[in-house]
Amino acid sequence: MPSPTSEPSVRGFAHVSVLLDGAVEALIHDPKGIYLDGTFGRGGHSRAILSRLAPEGRLLALDRDPQAIAEAANIVDPRFSIIHSEFARLGDVAREKGLHGQISGILLDVGVSSPQLDDAERGFSFLRDGPLDMRMDPSRGESAAGWLARVGEAEMAGVFKRYGEERYARRLARAIIERRKERPFTRTADLAEVIKAAHPAWEKGKHPATRVFQAIRIEINGELDQLDMALEEALEALAPGGHLVVISFHSLEDRRVKRFIRDHVRGDTQLPKGVPLRDDQIQRRLESLGKAQKASKEEVDANPRARSAVMRIARKRY
Repeated sequence: MPSPTSEPSVRGFAHVSVLLDGAVEALIHDPKGIYLDGTFGRGGHSRAILSRLAPEGRLLALDRDPQAIAEAANIVDPRFSIIHSEFARLGDVAREKGLHGQISGILLDVGVSSPQLDDAERGFSFLRDGPLDMRMDPSRGESAAGWLARVGEAEMAGVFKRYGEERYARRLARAIIERRKERPFTRTADLAEVIKAAHPAWEKGKHPATRVFQAIRIEINGELDQLDMALEEALEALAPGGHLVVISFHSLEDRRVKRFIRDHVRGDTQLPKGVPLRDDQIQRRLESLGKAQKASKEEVDANPRARSAVMRIARKRY
């Protein structure tokens, strides 16, 4: 696979699409079809999709990040349109556009993008000091600072454990609660320092705040619920024979994608053995297209954030 190239971006923060060629190759099976990029980001996948579509093809993109919507204005192509929306609403958007059940392929690139991490003002990074925000859409919802100011210790620890798989969740939650009695958390560096001081066992090569920041981000953006809804909506929005391509970046996401595809490949497995049924009666609605794919060594060398990426591909049967 060729090494990915940097994409244009707003505010000077470049983004490198992961598994770019492989994802687009898996997605496009009909150059004249209608495709949906559920996470436009900075447009790397969308631009690659457009480069492979025929003049009759069409691409609809979604993103909840206003900066991504601004970046999309740089694409001048009659085959392309974008909607400011979270990908959990892709079914509603497809209905509004008269495309429900007609989409040839849907691509979901899950998680936070490089520009969001690199821009300190977005508040995602524990390495760069900025306002403690972490919202993918800063125009709505509760910020990380707001969440940290109101939740109790048990709830906070539960989020750290569930979404960050943090072994010392309760200890770190207690340290945050104790410190906020003095003053609220408003900056990423402040939160990172408190976690760093309270964490008793640092993982080699990993900042001690990594798991907590991940957990807070997932919680306030509802990322796993969004993914579950998007997968269900994608299955219904696809045309028979349509391809679903999902790229995830940590095990919590990938387990959900793997389970979703597996369940719809197997269909209804609760029936007694030997019952004579057709595939549509068993409800095997997906066909898995190969094994999970990961970034090549060359791609990881060029873009270390590709290291954890996993891509899964399926085809809708009916």
